[in-house]
Amino acid sequence: MSVSPVRAPSVALPPPRTEAESPSLRLALRPAAAAGGLPVGALDGAWWPRSDDLLRELPSLVAALDREWGRITRVAVNPTHWQPLPREVQATGHVVKVGWFTTEQDPHKLLLLSYRTGRWDLLVIPPHTSPESAARLMAAAADPGGAASASALITAEESYHRDTETSPREAGAEAAWESEGGAAPAPPLTMPLGRVHVSEER
Repeated sequence: MSVSPVRAPSVALPPPRTEAESPSLRLALRPAAAAGGLPVGALDGAWWPRSDDLLRELPSLVAALDREWGRITRVAVNPTHWQPLPREVQATGHVVKVGWFTTEQDPHKLLLLSYRTGRWDLLVIPPHTSPESAARLMAAAADPGGAASASALITAEESYHRDTETSPREAGAEAAWESEGGAAPAPPLTMPLGRVHVSEER
């Protein structure tokens, strides 16, 4: 059953930030040459914003993707991780319409539409994520061979952290074992790492 988008009150649009005001963009895109053969909705890369404020974060992303993919005209999000929810965002030279769906869209995905190339899907890495986790997630989402769903990647990273956390008792036992000549095995990486192209804009 189709779910109608949630409506939010009108939000006054601030002017887009200048390049001098915008911090570097944390973005990884799947190589264009590997785009063929993947299903609609497959991840095209990952974006690591610095906050959950679309009005603040989206303009710098759109500015970069306008050059990569053609002018971005619309985006769609799940409102779970975004507050406030504007109806449109002012980008450099144009306005981007914003839509949101509570159940039909992965809460960790950003969907973008452009005139030239159609639809693109990005994993949205939570702003509070550690640099180490973000690097793994960006590499996985930009894998030329395709990646799991956005939420599946986030869940896999959370599981990896739980599996590699060591309790104080376990840490003491491990240290004693190593002091007696043992060697602690390195924790395996459970997330595939693909080639990653990171684009930074200032």
